[in-house]
Amino acid sequence: MNFPAATSPTRRVFAERMTARAETDKEFVVFESDLAKSTYSYLFRDKHPDRYFNMGIAEIGTAASAAGMAAEGRNVIVCGYGVFITMRALEVIRSFICYPHLNVKFLSSHGGLTAAIDGVTHQATEDIAFMTTLPNMKVLVPADSAAAAAALDIALDTPGPVFSRLMRDPLFELYGPGETFRLGGSKVVRKGKDVTIATYGDIVFQSLAAADELAKQGIDAEVIDFYSLKPWDQATLAESLRKTGALVVAENHQKRNGFGYELAVWALQNNPVPAALIGLEDTFAESGNYQITLDKFGMSGARIAETTAALLKKK
Repeated sequence: MNFPAATSPTRRVFAERMTARAETDKEFVVFESDLAKSTYSYLFRDKHPDRYFNMGIAEIGTAASAAGMAAEGRNVIVCGYGVFITMRALEVIRSFICYPHLNVKFLSSHGGLTAAIDGVTHQATEDIAFMTTLPNMKVLVPADSAAAAAALDIALDTPGPVFSRLMRDPLFELYGPGETFRLGGSKVVRKGKDVTIATYGDIVFQSLAAADELAKQGIDAEVIDFYSLKPWDQATLAESLRKTGALVVAENHQKRNGFGYELAVWALQNNPVPAALIGLEDTFAESGNYQITLDKFGMSGARIAETTAALLKKK
C-alpha cells in the first residue's frame, strides 16, 4: 500500500465543501451543539453567520430544532460527534426526521476507533447499526478527501435524511480529484480472484494493507470500498463473489448488527460462501494510539490478513 498522506481529516474536508457550496446554494443552514472547532463547522459560521445556529451542548434539542426548520422547507446540516448524534438524539432522528422524511443531513465526526485517543465515550462504534436500521435514512462513509467532499454534495442532493460518518484524524488519499461517487455506489480499489474483502471508511486502508500481506502468501484479495452503506451496491458484491467465492467484511464498528451482518445475510440468501466478519467482538475498545488499538481489537491490516488466510483454509 502506497498512498499519499492526507493533510486534512474527512470531517474538515466535509465542512470545507459545506462552506464552499454555501456560496451558490443559499437554501441550506447549519446547526451544531457547541462543537464547532471539533467538527470544523466554524468554517461555515465565519463565512455565513446568519445561516449558522449553535444550540449549545444539547444534541436532542439540536436535532429537534433542525427538524422544525426542515419541516418549513429548508435543507439542514447537523454537525456533531457520532456517538452523541446517534445515541442522545436517536429518538428525535427516528420519529421527527426519518418518519416525516425531512431534509436533515448529518456531519458525524469521530466514527469508530478513529477517535481512539479520545476513549470509549467519544468512539462511535454502534452508529452504523443505529443509522442503517432507521427507515428513510441514507448512510455514507467516505475513506478520503475526494469521497468526503462528494458525500456533502450527495447528501444535499438526496431527498430526506442522510448520515455521513467521518474520521477524527487524516489518514491517506485514495482517490483523485476527478473521481465520481453516487448514492448506492462502491469502488473496487484492488482486483483479486481468491477472496472479497468488503470494507468502508478508514478500514479501506487497513484492508489494502492486508491485501499486500496476503499477496506474499500467494492469496489474491479483491478489496471493495462500500462508501455508500445504505443503499449499498449489491451488483458489485455479487459480481465479486461469483469470482472469488469467499467473503470477509472488515469494519471499524461493533461486529454485531454492523455492515457485516447485512452482507452475510445477503450472501446467505443469494450466494452462500465461506465468510468472516471483522469488528469489535461485543466489547468496548479503549483509549490509545489509533493503529495499536486497531491491532489489539483485530482490525489492523495484519489482523485482517490473519483472519482472511484462516478463512481460506476452510474454502
